[in-house]
Amino acid sequence: MERYHYGQLRFWEMLPGLVVWGTFVLALTLSFLAPLWVIIFIIVFDLLWLYRVIYFNLFVVIAWMTYRKTIKIDWKQKLIGIPGAEKKIHLVFLPTYKEGYEIIETTLTSLQHNSFPVDRMMIVLGGEEGDRAHFESVAKQAQEKFGGIFKKLIITIHPKGLPNEMSGKGSNLNWMGHRVEEVLQAEFPELNDEDIIVSAFDVDTIAHEHYFSYLTYLFCTVKDPTQSSYQPIALFSNNIWTASAPVRIGAFGTTFWLFGELARSERLWTFSSHSMSWKMLRDVRFWQKDIVSEDSRIFMQAFLHYHGEYRVTPMFLPVSMDAVTGKTYMESLVALYKQMRRWAWGVEHLPYLIDGFRRDVSIPRVKKFQYIFNHLEGMFTWATAPVIMFLLGWLPLWVAKGQTNAIIQAAPFTLEQLMRLAMIGILLSASMSLTLLPRRPGTVRPHAWITMLLQWALLPVTFIVFGSMPAIDAQTRLMLGKYLGFDVTKKQRK
Repeated sequence: MERYHYGQLRFWEMLPGLVVWGTFVLALTLSFLAPLWVIIFIIVFDLLWLYRVIYFNLFVVIAWMTYRKTIKIDWKQKLIGIPGAEKKIHLVFLPTYKEGYEIIETTLTSLQHNSFPVDRMMIVLGGEEGDRAHFESVAKQAQEKFGGIFKKLIITIHPKGLPNEMSGKGSNLNWMGHRVEEVLQAEFPELNDEDIIVSAFDVDTIAHEHYFSYLTYLFCTVKDPTQSSYQPIALFSNNIWTASAPVRIGAFGTTFWLFGELARSERLWTFSSHSMSWKMLRDVRFWQKDIVSEDSRIFMQAFLHYHGEYRVTPMFLPVSMDAVTGKTYMESLVALYKQMRRWAWGVEHLPYLIDGFRRDVSIPRVKKFQYIFNHLEGMFTWATAPVIMFLLGWLPLWVAKGQTNAIIQAAPFTLEQLMRLAMIGILLSASMSLTLLPRRPGTVRPHAWITMLLQWALLPVTFIVFGSMPAIDAQTRLMLGKYLGFDVTKKQRK
């Protein structure tokens, strides 16, 4: 039997959605039949959520402090004398679809000016057959300007309509990987797989100036470096000053979530732009080409291939990408919703995990349980917590209004106080977000930072509209077998 593909394990595809909708139906029904018990549940739930907010923010602060220390280090200088560092080659994958040359040029310029020697960097620019004319034009410009700067600039075009593929980033990366393998074998046979470090970046990714020096340092100093991925801090801030307020909250919310995960590396999966070893990619035969969430799936491919002996090493330097935008305010909001839904489609990993763990008896049961529980619990909380706290939590209070039970009488005050305490997390996020902002463009008014603070008042709304709703949407689609395709994120720079 082949590895799991959509539709083969319907129970596990349906389970997350069934649990979410079962929770909502049960909460609605019991709000009318047994409002007291629901009120008690909501109070306990909010207490647990408050604990979780405090616990989470503790790790966010730890990661933020580590980040502030890390960005002050000259990692190029730290590399001097590190055994094996002089042999390392960086291979940067930049899949692209319909992006303008100005975005590609900005990314390649940032790679050129990184502190790592450019003569040990290879860049792979991968276009799509459906955008051939435009891509060939921008690729020609890139080749003319940057072709002689890096060790190698490789251009690939992913054909349309290949069997067993889904149009999207994963299938493009898979094609790029196989083409690069051919180039390396033909032109650079002297290179060892263990000395090549791969970074799979969105094409708008601007890496910190010491990113590749820091990555090389980690690769040369951690245990079993080829059996680890390397996850940087993802900032969606290239155009943050001109993005709409809900988009900015979504962007910073994603960054703070990643901060919390980076401080607990045992929970960490790969996300968005990140790095890994070329040896691992060849071992698993590159990215899976028929899924949406290739950035996190590649970690699970490696985890299963190495029988659980694979991990993610946190990187406390940032890579910066564009926040989603559209031509109009409403287009931006629609694009944000679709981006969040695509990320929430990571729920597709559950049946893949179940299938892989069932096949591999050598992975400890405790480790299997941890991964399945963390994945299920994370997806469930993403979909349900905002709805329970801000909507369903107040329904039994309305139903039980007028009753003299002491718990019912005290519940509104108790819930209000818990919400106020939870606001501490919002204030902390608002304060830290200012330290992550890039330099303000001259076209933006000097007092715009005030808006950057006030926008956090929208968090309860964005928490539901761009948090719960996309997650419910994704899990419901998987439950019904209406599989999501890859939606290219709209990004524009003003």
